[in-house]
Formats: sequence, structure tokens, C-alpha cells
Amino acid sequence: MQWTDDHDRFRQAVRGVLDREVQPHVDEWEAAGIFPGHQLFKALGSAGLFGLEYDPADGGQGADHSYTVILGEELGRVGCGGIPMAISVQTDMATPSLARFGTPELKAAYLAPALRGEMVASIAVTEPDAGSDVAGLRTRAVRDGDEWVINGSKLYITNGTQADWLCLLARTSDEGGSRGMSQIVFPTSTPGFSVSRSLKKLGNRSSDTAELSFVDARVPVANTIGEIGQGFRQQMRQFQNERMIAAYSAVGAMTVALEKTAAYLKERKAFGQPLLANQYLQYSLAELSAEVDMLRHYNYACADAYLRGEDTTRFATIAKLKAGRLHRKVADTCLQFHGGAGYMEETWVSRFFRDGRLLSIGGGADEVMLRVMSVLDGFTA
Repeated sequence: MQWTDDHDRFRQAVRGVLDREVQPHVDEWEAAGIFPGHQLFKALGSAGLFGLEYDPADGGQGADHSYTVILGEELGRVGCGGIPMAISVQTDMATPSLARFGTPELKAAYLAPALRGEMVASIAVTEPDAGSDVAGLRTRAVRDGDEWVINGSKLYITNGTQADWLCLLARTSDEGGSRGMSQIVFPTSTPGFSVSRSLKKLGNRSSDTAELSFVDARVPVANTIGEIGQGFRQQMRQFQNERMIAAYSAVGAMTVALEKTAAYLKERKAFGQPLLANQYLQYSLAELSAEVDMLRHYNYACADAYLRGEDTTRFATIAKLKAGRLHRKVADTCLQFHGGAGYMEETWVSRFFRDGRLLSIGGGADEVMLRVMSVLDGFTA
């Protein structure tokens, strides 16, 4: 990656916005189990943090992917995982397909307001019986004239209790497996839609997560994103954006965690000297720092390929896999080095430990990443 003064200014601007709009409220929002999505997103939209790579005609910023890398790294530096994940849903999970394939009318009605922060968006793919196996989803949209009639349920939906619209993946024909699915913009004000329940989680507590229900809910067929029947393919492409932003954010989070742990070990004394005087602790942190740096530069190679217009499926898959596993390793080490204090909920490291565990599950579990790799590299019979 070639970083410029403009990139540096953007990084400082993003950090300033997050320091002002998010950091002071993290503990409050974590305790509440939710953050004020419309209020926060309006502030972030006004600051130009949404739609970095989207066409200015659609309300985007017209930047390139290198700025998304910076945004991801800076989101990772926030003192929790939930709010950055909710923001990433808005920037890189619910809106990419609409920006790529949506009609001008759809983009004007839903994408532009989301980029201004006036609407909260969510991505609705996972179901009770279809998590990593996206091809197994059962939510159906049956055509009735100019409308889709939608029935089914979605589970583990981030921003689900606050979303104004969903990028909904539903089965729109009787073709089995991955065929016959479509992506549909679904306004949550639609009769027949409800939030079945808000879910309590191990971590990412400031991010609301919901189970959603659809009972004879009708939306226009014109709300279809792209071609009818191409939803699975479009969603697979959208997943690459999700996995890349997750890897970028993980680097930011792990970098801060190692810095904070080193600072704690310098201050904490045992046996008459700072804990960091122990070479085992020094070397452990140094080795983890090296691994984080390797992931950082792998992310940059992925971003470079994306900027060249290449298919980054392999890059994104590896980055997501390694980020999740390394995050667990860093979190475990940081907690261990904090001793009893690290096990207390009042310390940042316990939250870091809990929040990071999702990275190896959400957006494609580690096992799915390995399956993708096995296919791409020809390691299947």
C-alpha cells in the first residue's frame, strides 16, 4: 500500500470522530445492551464515514478501498467490539450489493439515506437452520403480481431491533440449493414483520442482535436488488467485503490490546520490579506483535488486489481465518498477563476477550473458511 498525507489526515479525522462520538459512551452502551443507532449514525454520516467507496451520485464519498482499510483499523481501536461491528454492517455488509446492483430508485430511497446516517441498515441472511450453510435458507418470497409475499425468520441479526431496512436474502423459486435466491430491500415498517426477540450475547453487548419474523409480509418486486435469482451470487460477493473489514478491524483491535498490555506490565510491579522486566513476557508480546504485523501487511496485499479489480476471495478467506485465530491468541495472552484483574468485567481486557470470540464464527466460521480454501486450492477429492 502507498500511504499519502491525505491518508494520514483521513486516519486522524476518523480517530477524532470516534474519540468524540463513540469512546466516551462505550461503557454506558455496553451496560444498556444497545447503542442509539440513529443518533450515532447521523453523526458518522455527517462526518462522511459511510459509503467511502460509493459513487457520489448515490451519496458516497468516491474514495478508493485504501480508505476503507483505514476506517476498519480505526474502528478496531474503539474500546469494544459491538459498536464497530454495527457500523461495519452499515458500511460493508448491508449496503455493498445495493450500491453495486440496485436501481437508481432503490439507491435514492434506501442507500443515500443510509449513507447520510438517516436510516439504519441490516443484513438478514442467517436463519435458525441456515448459518454457515447459506444455501439451506428457507425464508421464502413468493411472487403475487407486483409484490413479494415473504414468510420465514432470520436469526442473529445485527442492528436487527433498530434497522429501518434489511438487505434480505430469500428463496424466490423452487430451485434447490444456492439457486433461486434473491436479495430484497425490506423496510421494517412493513406489516407482517416483527422482532421476535432481542438476543443476549457473550460479548459485543452494545450491539443489538435480534431474531426476526416475516408473516405474509408484502414488498414490491421492484425492491429486488439486481436480478431475480442472483441473490446467492451477490451475497457471496458481499461476504468478501464483510470479511475484509473484519480483518482490518482485528488488526486495529489487537494493536491497541498489545499496547495497553505492555503499558500495564510496565506499571504493575511484582517481586520488586515491573512485570515487563520478565523476558518471557517481553518475548511473548514481541512475537504476537510480529504476527499482528504480518496480518496487517497481508491485509494490505488483499487491499492492493482489490484496488486492481482482482477477485479477493482467497485473500479475504485467509485474512478472516487468521484474524479470528490470532485475535483469540492475543486476547488470551493479554488476559493472562493481567492476572486476576484481567478476569474482572470492569477491565477492558475481559471485554476484549469476550468480544473477539465472534470473529471466528460470524461472517463465516473458521471451518467454512477452511472449506473455501480447500476448494480454491484443489485440496478436495
